[in-house]
Amino acid sequence: MLDLYERYPQLEGIRKEIEAAADLLIKAAKKNRMILVAGNGGSAADSEHIVGELMKSFIRHRPIDRSIAETLIEIDQEHGSYLAMKLQTPVKAAALPTHVSLSSAFGNDVDPHLTFAQLTLGWGEEGGVFWGLSTSGNAKNVNLAASVAKAKGMKILSFTGSDGGELAKKADVAIKVGESETYKVQELHLPIYHYLCIRIEEALFS
Repeated sequence: MLDLYERYPQLEGIRKEIEAAADLLIKAAKKNRMILVAGNGGSAADSEHIVGELMKSFIRHRPIDRSIAETLIEIDQEHGSYLAMKLQTPVKAAALPTHVSLSSAFGNDVDPHLTFAQLTLGWGEEGGVFWGLSTSGNAKNVNLAASVAKAKGMKILSFTGSDGGELAKKADVAIKVGESETYKVQELHLPIYHYLCIRIEEALFS
C-alpha cells in the first residue's frame, strides 16, 4: 500500500500535502485526540469507511493494553479472557453522518446544516483533527462544522476536488485531487485515505 505514488502517479503532485496530512493525523492519534470525519452522500460513506479502518485493526495486529486485558480477566471470569484476546486497540475517531436520530431532530428543530457543527461542538477537542470531505469544497454543513472545530482548537484536514472551495481555505492541510467530477474525485480520495490509515497504524502499532 505504501507504493501509493507508483500506483497513482497523478497524486505525485500533491505528495507534500498527503505526507503533511499523515503527520497531522499521527500527531493527534499519538495523543489520543479525537478525529472527527464528515461528508455528504458518497463522502458520508467514505467518512464511515475511514472510521472503520481507524477504530479496529486494518493491516496490523492491535492488541489491547495489558493492564486493560488483565482487568477484564479479573472482573469477568466468564468472558474476560475472550474480550482480552479479541478486542483491538482503536484510534479514537467518529463519523459524523451516522447519527440519524440526532440529525433528524436537529434538522427539524433547529437547522439541518448545523448537525455536524453540533456534533463537533460535543466531541471536538483541542489537538484533535476535523477531517472534512467535500468534492466541491463548498458543502455548507461540512464548512460550518469546520468553523466549530477551529473554535475548539482542532486542526482541519480537507479532502476536495481540484478547486478546493471554501473548505480548502479553512484547512491546515488541504488535499485537492486533480479532478472536478464527483465520482472521479471520490475515486482518488479512497486510496489516499487508505494510505493515511496505514500510516497512522504503522506509527502507533509498529
